[in-house]
Amino acid sequence: MEPGDRNKSRILIIGGTGHLGKFIVAASARAGHPTSALVRATAPPPPATGGGGSSSRARLLQSFRDAGVTILQGDIGDHDLLVKAVRAADVVISVVGYHDVGEQMKIIAAIKEAGNIKRFIPSDFGNDADHAHIVEPAKATFDVEAQIRRTVEAEGIPYTFVSFNFFAGYYLPTLVQPGASGLPADKVVILGDGNTKGKKKTE
Repeated sequence: MEPGDRNKSRILIIGGTGHLGKFIVAASARAGHPTSALVRATAPPPPATGGGGSSSRARLLQSFRDAGVTILQGDIGDHDLLVKAVRAADVVISVVGYHDVGEQMKIIAAIKEAGNIKRFIPSDFGNDADHAHIVEPAKATFDVEAQIRRTVEAEGIPYTFVSFNFFAGYYLPTLVQPGASGLPADKVVILGDGNTKGKKKTE
């Protein structure tokens, strides 16, 4: 970075081609931070793109490059590569999907070995794992998220946990029915007594 860029941080984003990650990558680059995105060579295309498969992913990656983002191809299972990527950053933002939340232990190990990270933001963007009252099948994911939090704290890594609850646009099309890919045809299961209070915010 140039001397005049003291307010800018080198940002490494892991999971940057996903539903949320692509927006974080774009925002980081737009804010002028030197931004790198670690993406798998065989990463799935972002969901709800309306088709296009690999071609839509290729366009997304090209848009990153056009914005000045450095694309790093690899996998968080490659420890040496991950440590190298982390050492070239000041801030690590993980936006891995919920199926890979537990894999963030590998990111934590790389951050600990690198020893230079000023801030780690784990993929923990939904409900607050420490305060949400959740039943299965979602509870298992929240338990893993809580475990990630405790590990980050125990390792003494500077962190920020970001929780902003549900994206209605993500869950509304299925009425929050586990495993559903569209509106349920016959019934809707409401967990608990159906009287849970909630808040909403429009954007």
